[in-house]
This record gives sequence, C-alpha cells and structure tokens, in this order.
Amino acid sequence: MTKVAFIFPGQGSQSVGMGKELIEKYGDSNYYFEKADRVLGFQLSKIITEGPQEELTLTYNAQPALLTVGSMIADRLIEGGILPDYTAGHSLGEYTALVVSGVLSFEEGVSTVHKRGLYMNEAVPAGEGAMAAILGLDVDKLKEVTDSITAEGFAVQPANLNCPGQIVISGTKLGVEKACVSLKEAGAKRTIPLEVSGPFHSSLMKPAAEKLAAVLDKVEMDEVEIPYIANVNASVVNDIQEIKGLLVEQLYSPVLWEDSIRTLLDLGVTHFIECGPGKVLSGLVKKIDKSATLLSVYDEETLQAAIEASKGWS
Repeated sequence: MTKVAFIFPGQGSQSVGMGKELIEKYGDSNYYFEKADRVLGFQLSKIITEGPQEELTLTYNAQPALLTVGSMIADRLIEGGILPDYTAGHSLGEYTALVVSGVLSFEEGVSTVHKRGLYMNEAVPAGEGAMAAILGLDVDKLKEVTDSITAEGFAVQPANLNCPGQIVISGTKLGVEKACVSLKEAGAKRTIPLEVSGPFHSSLMKPAAEKLAAVLDKVEMDEVEIPYIANVNASVVNDIQEIKGLLVEQLYSPVLWEDSIRTLLDLGVTHFIECGPGKVLSGLVKKIDKSATLLSVYDEETLQAAIEASKGWS
C-alpha cells in the first residue's frame, strides 16, 4: 500500500524565480505570494521572483520565501489528488510541514519564520559563526572531537545529522575551523565549509530561541490534521505545547533528519515528495533508503509529472 510523505527543504535551497512558473501557469497560486506580502508588509514576492540572490539568501527573507513556495506546491499537489499521510521538514522546513499539517495558518507561519530569521541573524554577528559538512565519519567519533574542542573554549557541535556519512557541524568560526582539522585527522573523508549566515542549530542560537519562545507563546495553533515528524526527536508529535517547546529547542539542537526519515519508513511511507526548489532532501533520502520512491516538485512540469505518476499508486 502506498503511503506518502511531503518533505520540505530548509535554508540553502532558495533560488531566484522559484515558484514563478507555477504562478504564471496557474494564477490562483499567486494567492500565497500576495498574502505573504500583506502579512510581512514588504514585497517578498518581488525578492523571490526578481532577486537579487544575495537579498533572497538573507535568513529573514529566505525563511518566509521557502515556506511560501513550499506551501503553494503542497496545495497544488493536494488539489491534484495527492494527499500526504505524513509531513516533515528540514529545519525551517518543519514550519512548512506544520502549515500543511493544519497546525499553523499560512499567515502565522510566514510571520513566525520571518521573526525567527531576524532573531537568528541578530544572535551572532556576521563572521563570528560558521558551519561545515563532515563526510565519512560516524556521529560518536565526531561528537567526541567536537566535545573536546568545545571544552577548550571554542564552541562547536553536531547540527544536522542528515544521512549515513554526512553530518553538519556548527559553532564559532574558530571552533568549526579547529574541528575540521581534528576531524580530518580522526578519519573524515572531507570537510566542506558551508556558505551560511550563522551557526544554526548550535548553542550560540539560544538568545534567538528565547525571543522565539515569546513569539510562539502567542501563536495560535490548531489540532494536527496530518501527522508530522519533529526535527528534535524524530517522532510524531500531537500536543500543541510540546510542538511549541520543540520548535524553540530546534534552534539550538541538532536536526535529526536521518532518524526522521527512518521513522517515516517505519510508519510505512513508500513515497517521498520534496516540495520546493532543489533536490537536496531527495538525495539524502536516497542515501538512507535506496528503495524509496522519490519525487521532487518545483515547477509546473514536475508538478504535473507527480500528479500523473500518482494515478498508478494503489
């Protein structure tokens, strides 16, 4: 029996023009862009469709932009007859999952992640934090190294446990640099510095988490309509207060993406549809389970291909 999960990408997947073709081919989709502009009080739609890329990549623009496009794509898929059994999102993508699962209204989602981006941007001055992808080392060995460097006074920790052999670390610039050297010595195949605007999912984000907690405390959330998987514990969560607490914790805790996908597989999910620009999450899922059916939907052609393919699912 086919079970479907919609999965939503996080920061780094954004690109100028994402979602534009879907609006041009199907005018009602413009509802999302127009509503985001009204909620935020500035033309996010223009930044999405026209750029420049540098402005779109700013965390407080990228987050609502990706949520807007991901929500729009999911809506079109559902309208086309593909109903998800579960949702999950990587970091920022968790908020898009909550919108599609009926927990957050689109308006609350856009407003909240814009503030989340502002707080994350304020938490650590530019140039003081960093992130890097570590390939070919197990998490226990990696954590042993990062714990040692943190104990020396240079904060660094695992941030994204993405798939077998790929873990992202996050922390101070010096902490990440020292960790990359030590992790290579410990057997890592490669260490790749990431082009990001801050040390996300590290303890350095705790000031942002405190501000986010105050915002989430006032956000109205509804009952979960479609089960979703939380980043922090890779589990199905239904309690609204627990969801809010985990979203705060998510800012300074690792994203357990591999465990989240394994949870979905254990729940019987056979088909994963990545809703948003790029194919990053599809690539990660493929490394976790080669037998999974993967579809990436980011424009009209891939949308229609997914709807057509679904007609043969039982």
